[in-house]
Order: sequence, then C-alpha cells, then structure tokens
Amino acid sequence: MAVDLGLQGKTVIVTAASKGLGKAAAKQFAEEGAHVLIASRNEAELKKATAEIQETTGNLQVQYTVCDMTDAEAIKRMVSYGVSQFGTVDVLINNAGGPPAGTFEDFDDESWKGAFELNLLSFIRTIREVLPYMRKSGGGHIVNIASSSFKQPIDGLILSNTFRTAIVGLAKSLSQELAPDNILINTVGPGRIATDRVAHLDQVLADQKGLSIEKVRQSSEKQIPMERYGEPEEFAKMLVFLCSEANSYTTGQAFLVDGGLVKAL
Repeated sequence: MAVDLGLQGKTVIVTAASKGLGKAAAKQFAEEGAHVLIASRNEAELKKATAEIQETTGNLQVQYTVCDMTDAEAIKRMVSYGVSQFGTVDVLINNAGGPPAGTFEDFDDESWKGAFELNLLSFIRTIREVLPYMRKSGGGHIVNIASSSFKQPIDGLILSNTFRTAIVGLAKSLSQELAPDNILINTVGPGRIATDRVAHLDQVLADQKGLSIEKVRQSSEKQIPMERYGEPEEFAKMLVFLCSEANSYTTGQAFLVDGGLVKAL
C-alpha cells in the first residue's frame, strides 16, 4: 500500500534554494503537492529555479523571494511573504551556503563571525520567525541541513566543522522545548553529494595537490562504500520523509545521507 506523505497543500519554506540541495528539496516537496517558497540572494537564479520546478512538477504553487540569510530583517520579510502567499508555515528547511575552506590559521575574527552569521545564526533567526505560525496551526516540521562533518570533521573545513556541529546541538535542545507543541526538528548532513559546492571543494583540493578534478573525484569515490557521489534528489527524499506525516515521532535526531562514507558510529 502506498504511503500518503500528507504534504498536499502544506506550506514549505526552503532557504538557499536556487540551486543544489535546496533546489532539489524544493522540487521534491513540489512533487508532493506542497506550496513551496524558495529563497536565496540571487533573484535571476531564483526565477530560473522557480520556473523549472513549476514546469517539471506541474505544481504552480511555487514562489520565490530574495533573502540574504545574514540579514535578520530580510529573514523576517521572507517568512512574512510566505505567510502572506500561503497562509502559514508548516515546514522549514534551513539551508545556507558553506563557509570558505581553510585551516585554523587562515581565518581572522571577521571570518569566524561571518561563518557564525551564515551557518548558525541564520538558522536560529529563521526558526524564531516560523515558530508562532507552527504553534498556531498545531505543529510543524523543521529540518536543518548541515554536513557529514557533524559526525566526522573534514580536513580543511574548520569553519564548517565548528558551526555544523553547533546546528546539531541547537536542534537537539530545541527538540526538547518544541515537542509539547508537536513541532519536530531534525538535522540531516550530506556526504559527497554532486552539487556545485562539492565540485568547488574538489577543485580546491585538486589545485592544492596539483591533480585534475577527475582524479580527486575518483579518489573520493573510492572512500565511499557505494562508490559514487550521491544525487541531490536522493538527499532531498530524506528531507521530505522527515517533514511528512509519515514521521510523527522522530525528533532531535541527526542523520547522514552519505552512501556509507562516514565510518563513525
């Protein structure tokens, strides 16, 4: 018997969704009949992504709004716009671009502050804005997209390692506070998913080692039990499940979608 995910007509906000994991998530929710608001800083890319999602899913209830996730007022406007269009917020997918690659001595205070604002404070601010609507409607789902580094740090990504781990602590704490309101919050970390971000990191490593990007990718794939990079759509399916009616009891958890890459328990 087919599982009804219960997402038809639900309102979903997906941040950093003009491409990559955010866009893939928005598309998966649209395919389930949800009303979807996507946001990012690049309006041209947002327009393109919105049109593509509408065309491929046949769901015209997909809209966009420009939002800089380091701007508190912009986040407030984003959520208000979504509510004005669709009436409430049932699901929040918190996402943001990754901070620069580098080691500890590469970064000054401003770099640390920038990564904090983009990769942790933005999530805090967005959650704060959607909670009143979720409480009013009797519940909701929040998923924070992090990284496999919350389980196993990645060399050369100290900023990401630090703040992605903090996201897990935030969600675990909030799961205790929000459970009485029937609001479930979880964290999902991608491994090597075939996105522009991963391609960029592969290129950085290739330049450092004097290798071709193809050699770097082949080396990475050898470390993955499934012997390939994941597709954004495969990652997005986990988000859809966690935010659907099929998940009514799982909260405060951190999941990896990594093809078995991380060996830690």
